[in-house]
Amino acid sequence: MLEIDQLQLEAYRRMTGEQRLKIGLGLYEASLAIAREGIRSRYPDASEAEIAEKLKARIRAGYEIESASSKTP
Repeated sequence: MLEIDQLQLEAYRRMTGEQRLKIGLGLYEASLAIAREGIRSRYPDASEAEIAEKLKARIRAGYEIESASSKTP
């Protein structure tokens, strides 16, 4: 493990559960924003509702891939 990775791990261990949760939720929100922008870039005329539906479909597809790969021996 790189020294920086070890330092980051130690910092996470010193945090409260609430602090780690806030970081996780922030990363989740950032990933959603990046995905939305990717969809918006690909479909520039899409409405916000269409973008939301495409984002939901992308998330569902990810779960389905994960589920299928976890069942593969």
